[in-house]
Formats: sequence, structure tokens, C-alpha cells
Amino acid sequence: MRKWISLPRLEGRASRQAHADLPDGTYERELGREGFFGPATHMYHRRPPTAWTRFEGPLQPRAFDTTRLDAAGASPWDARLMLYNGAVRIRYWRQAESMTALVRNSDGDELVFVHQGAGYLLCDYGTMPFGEGDYIVIPRGTMWRVEVTEPVAALLIEATNEAYQLPDRGLAGPHAIFDEAVLQTPVIDEAFLAQQDDSPWSVVVKRRDALSTIDYPFSPLDAVGWKGDLAPVRLNWRDIRPLMSHRYHLPPSAHTTFIARRFVVCTFVPRPFETDPGALKVPFFHNNDDFDEVIFYHAGEFFSRDNIHPGMITMHPCGFTHGPHPKALDNMLVQKSEGTNEVAVMIDTRDALDVAPPASDVEWKGYVDSWKA
Repeated sequence: MRKWISLPRLEGRASRQAHADLPDGTYERELGREGFFGPATHMYHRRPPTAWTRFEGPLQPRAFDTTRLDAAGASPWDARLMLYNGAVRIRYWRQAESMTALVRNSDGDELVFVHQGAGYLLCDYGTMPFGEGDYIVIPRGTMWRVEVTEPVAALLIEATNEAYQLPDRGLAGPHAIFDEAVLQTPVIDEAFLAQQDDSPWSVVVKRRDALSTIDYPFSPLDAVGWKGDLAPVRLNWRDIRPLMSHRYHLPPSAHTTFIARRFVVCTFVPRPFETDPGALKVPFFHNNDDFDEVIFYHAGEFFSRDNIHPGMITMHPCGFTHGPHPKALDNMLVQKSEGTNEVAVMIDTRDALDVAPPASDVEWKGYVDSWKA
């Protein structure tokens, strides 16, 4: 049993309520542990904590533009590795045509976020349609392939040696954020039964990042039924009903969608801005000193960022203060519209991430300077 040292104190000019009623002329910075789940202190500064004039060294924030990545491959094993550590591998996948072989990930669960395109997932469990904005959780060991009706671009988030689960929704109750009844699973329909013929198929299995090929003289997707509580599931961001407070800017942890042992996946979807006059209406400056933070920008206008467009990825390693860009900071307490219209996927990792060569090849080197007024 462990217990954090708890010593809530107030010194000098400070607000008694985080993210609201800041002392005049100050900027709030949160120093927090365990990715917004642990103890925290709020500092009140005379100047924005990101108003640096020079930033050198490997710690700096980085941004990558997936729209500049090269052509599509034949399967998810051709996806470009972007960021990784021992618990998670983040890849970007383009699939222009239907897959000609099945795949199986034996390293961990796969989470697919469909950025563009549409098609059908065929797997052990049947057939499931998918389209733009869908999350698809594919359990470890599942055989699958996609039939493409529109060219697909997707973010792949592998939970290495781990399984995806749902967060505890606490006081909000089990039906908050999204009701599990909206989750869809594959069905054994006529199209699935029709592909169960004697055509030869290969299954390309990934284990410890090495590929093995298993050939069959028939379609191995030949199930006629199944029962149980383990299956791929589909969730669209439009099914998410975000937690909101008109008097308090909720931290990213309130938007957690999936969890694994060493990282979490959050989803930012359109929501109304806070309306209380004293409440912050932009993300607060913070030190997330236990997690690296990654955001994939899917759609809309990203109200706290400048020069970011859909398809970009940012990474903020733990150990430095970050927060809204200068233009967004002008709207810290008053917004010109009624709400956000952004859609983004955030991945917070407990262990430091490495940057893979394909990401370095499409990096925006000037991102660290984008906080300069």
C-alpha cells in the first residue's frame, strides 16, 4: 500500500479553484503527477511559461506531418512506424486497395483509428463495415483483412503485450461518455459465408516484430458462429458524448477512451466552451512529468494550436512546460465562438517514446519556435 504525501497549501496570490478565477495578470501552470490523476500544484506566473526565446536539446516538442508520407502498402505491416517504446507502437497506415492476405498481430491488441476512407473488416468473427472517424479495437491473435471501398489512411496504436480496456467512469456512471451499447461487433452475414471457399489464402503473423507466413488451401475465415465476450469492436468519435463543465476546464484525463497498462488513449471531440466568466477556456499550461503526450489531429480547427492541420502528429515529452500557442492565449478567458470543432486522438505514454526514421523524415523542425509571440 502506498499513499501520496498530501499537503494542500496556498501561498501568495493564488486561486483556490484550479483553472478558474486566476489572480489578475497571471498565467496558471499545473505541475502534476501520474498524468492528471495524481497530486498537483498550480503556480501563478506573471508571464506565459512557454515564452522562451531559445530551446536547445533533445527534450523539445516535435511535430510530424503524415500527409507527406509516401505511397500506400499492401497491408498494415507496411505502415510507417512513427513513435514507439516497449509498451506501444504508433504507426501510420495507407491502404489503397483491398488486402490480398490476412494478418495476425501476436504482439498485442491493435487499435485502428480511421482518418480517411471506408471499407469492410473481415476477421475470425465475421464482417464489419468501417469509415472515417471509427476506432476499431482488434484483439491480439485475431486474423483479419480489409476490403477497401475508399482508400484508407489510419493511425495504428499497438498495445504491445497488453490488452485494451475501458476506463472507470466513476461518479459519472457506466453510461457516461459513451454507452457500451453503441459498440458494434462483426456479424456472420451472407457476404462472410460467401468468401468461405477453396481459394488459397496466406496469413502473415507478426511476433516480436518479425513476420511469418502461413498458407492455407482455403479461406481460414470459415467460422459459422461464435459466442463469448471477446471480439473486435467499433466506436465512432461521433458516438462520444464528452464530459463538460461550464465553470471548469476539464483535464485531458476526463476524455479518456481506452486504457492499457502503460498508456491511455483520449479523444477530443467538439464541445461547448466554458461559460463562467472566470473559467479558463483554453488548455492550461502544465508540466506532465510522468508521461509523454502525443496528439494526432483528425479534423476541424485546433483551437489551442497554430499552423497545425489534419493529419499532423505532435509529441510533447515529459519534463518541460507546454500549453496553448500565443494566438490561442489571447482567448484565455473569452472565446469568439460557442464551442470547439476539433477532433483529435491523444496518446499519453508512461514510458519515454522514441522517434522512428519515417517520422523524422516528415518533421516540422520549426514547431518548437511556434510558441514565440
